[in-house]
Order: sequence, then C-alpha cells, then structure tokens
Amino acid sequence: MQPSGRHVGQGAINQEEGTPHAFIAKEHMIRDPSAFDETLGALRRYVREQLIPREAQVEQLDEVPADLVDDLARRGFFGWSIPQEWDGGGMTTEELVLAAMELSQASVAFRARVGTNTGIGSEALVADGTPGQKARYLPLLASGALTGAFALTEPDAGSDATALATSAVRDGDEYVLNGTKCFITNAPIAGLFTVMARTDPQDRSAHGISAFLVERGTPGLTTGEPYRKMGQAGSPVSEVHLADCRVPADSIIGGVEGKGFKTAMKVLNKQRIHLAALCTGPAIRMLDEAVAWTCQRRQFGQPVASFQLVQALIADCQTEIQAARALILQTARQRDAGEDVTMQASICKYFASEMCGRVADRCVQMLGGTGFIHGHPIERFYRDVRLFRLYEGTSQIHQLNIARRTIATAGYRLGE
Repeated sequence: MQPSGRHVGQGAINQEEGTPHAFIAKEHMIRDPSAFDETLGALRRYVREQLIPREAQVEQLDEVPADLVDDLARRGFFGWSIPQEWDGGGMTTEELVLAAMELSQASVAFRARVGTNTGIGSEALVADGTPGQKARYLPLLASGALTGAFALTEPDAGSDATALATSAVRDGDEYVLNGTKCFITNAPIAGLFTVMARTDPQDRSAHGISAFLVERGTPGLTTGEPYRKMGQAGSPVSEVHLADCRVPADSIIGGVEGKGFKTAMKVLNKQRIHLAALCTGPAIRMLDEAVAWTCQRRQFGQPVASFQLVQALIADCQTEIQAARALILQTARQRDAGEDVTMQASICKYFASEMCGRVADRCVQMLGGTGFIHGHPIERFYRDVRLFRLYEGTSQIHQLNIARRTIATAGYRLGE
C-alpha cells in the first residue's frame, strides 16, 4: 500500500503554483454584489424587527403563525434557491448560505418552515427532475403555495440510508409504494413528498433505489401525529406512511429507475453546506445575547464581561464562528464553480454543527442560572441546536466520510 504523493487537504494540486486548492481564494459567486448587500441588509432588519419579536409566540403555539408564513411567501423566502426560470430567486450557493446565516439568527422554526422548499424539498427536482416535473412543481414550491418534504429516513435506515425497506413495485403504468418513513421535517404540513423507495428488490445496494414525487391526497399516503420533541418548537416532524400507495410511472424523478440514491446524495451535498450556514446563524445570535448580558450584568462591582475567564469564553465562541463562516463560504464558492465538494460539505456540516453546540454550552455558562430558565433565547437555542449534530448525517458518520476520503485521496486502500 503506497501513498500517491498527493496532498490530502483537498485533493488536487494547482500544478502551476503547487498549492492545494484549499488555499486558493475562490471568486465570489454573487451575481450583483451591490443589490445583494441591500437584500442582506433588508433581511437583517426583517429578522430583528419582525421575526425575533414573534419567537415566544412560535414556541407557545408550536407553529409559525399563518400571517408570518404568508409574509415569508410574499417576500420570496420559499424560492430562494429555486431557479429564476421557475419563479424562484435563483440564489447561488454562496448567496444562499449568506442569507441563511441571517435568517437563522431568529428561531429555527422560521428557517425550517421555508427550509425544505429552499433545500431538500426542492433540490431533487432542481438537480434531476424532468422538464415536466419542474414545470409542474417548482413554481408552486417557490411561491410557498406548496411545501415540500424529503422522505428518506426509515426506522431501520438512518445513517445506513441504503438499508431502506420502502418498496416500489411496477404495476402497468403505476408504481405501488409500501413502507414507513420517520423523522420527516414538515411532513404534517407538506403537500409534496420526495420519497426514496427500492424499485429493485434483488439489488440491496444504492443502485436499487429510486426517487418518487408523491402528492398529499394520493390514496395510501398518510402522515402521523407530529412528534413531541426536545426542541425546535414550531417545526413539525412526523412519520410518513405508504400503504399500497399508487403513483403514476412518470412520478420517478428524472424518469429513470435506480438513480434515486445519486439524487439523494446531490441533494445532501448542497443541503449540508446550507445546514452548516443554518448552524452558524444561531451561534451568532447566542454570542450576541451572551455579550449583551455579560456587559450589563454586574458582579463583584464590575461587569461580568470584565473577567478574563468570561472573555476567554467569548473569544472561543467568536473564533469558532468566524472559522465556520470562512469554511462555509469557501465550500459554497467551490460548489458554485462546479467542483466536487462531497468531502468539503461533510466537513462544513460536521464542524459547524459541533461548533454551534459548543457555543450554546458556553453561552449558557456565561449567563449562569438565567441561561437555564425557560423563556430566555439561549435556553431555547440550547435545546434547538442539539438536533444539528444528528440530522443530515450524524457527526460520527461525517467523521467516517471525511477520514475515508482523506485516506483515499492520499492513495491508500485500507484492507488490502
């Protein structure tokens, strides 16, 4: 077993300069920087003036109020990353993550309400849908008239997504779907489900999996009662049940069997970068809250922020937030440039989700007892952000993915 001599940082080497791509500055993928700066400024004000004041109401009702959903739709939030030809905002990956970092500084329920449409609920269609499928569904998803959901996870197929048991059997011009999905974000309110099912029962690998579009109201499709969760109030999650659910044969995304797992990986590669940004926004907000509190709270005759050990906590939070932001923007630009960012997307998701958890813990510590009391934003975020290390691939799965790709890039084959 011999190494290839290649750098393991990000794989390929710039032959002219001998520099790993990880250290080459990527061009910004912002279409109109001046206009986008204005967009971000308006978004920042909207978050501060309209969304943050409604957080307690969302927590109490366990839903985003209808008037806010309508306003988010009117402002185009549901269509951020959907191409302009289908009435969306057409955001590049870089634009999407910058906007996500702003939106996610409010309750995670707001970004979750629009997030499936700007992410996993539409991306399969954007990536691999037929022209007819795109024309039928993407304008509805972009407008917010239709909410999407991505139904991959099953009771016995979580981290091992290829173990899914949901079946799709061809019957003339239809497929008959049977199975159960679990932990599906927005399932109770979704109108369109991207369902991963096995079309080839003899092939237990990823090649036997296909992706289907299933509309709510299709006989045989039902959703369970929303789970009672540790956090993320206002973001409904439930099971999806398929019992002899018949869908037209042209419901397969892309019109071809056996491509579903590849489609799912395309979706997740982008979504993991997006989710990393959605981990960074809450960390920014929590640090803002902690700094304000420690500068105003006095103990031993001086602000709590005067104490060096508290300053160390603040410094660690800020450093990790800035590191996550830089990593996410770099990866977003690489994706926009057409590069394979499979490993980088895992790195983003792994680092940002773990970073957010560490920031949450430090901020509770800085607030003391106040940070443990229900009703304070940091107490809510502490519960909400715990999920980030679990969905879209657990931290441990990402560690394995990153290590395996790093070893393979170095030219080694383990087990040989």
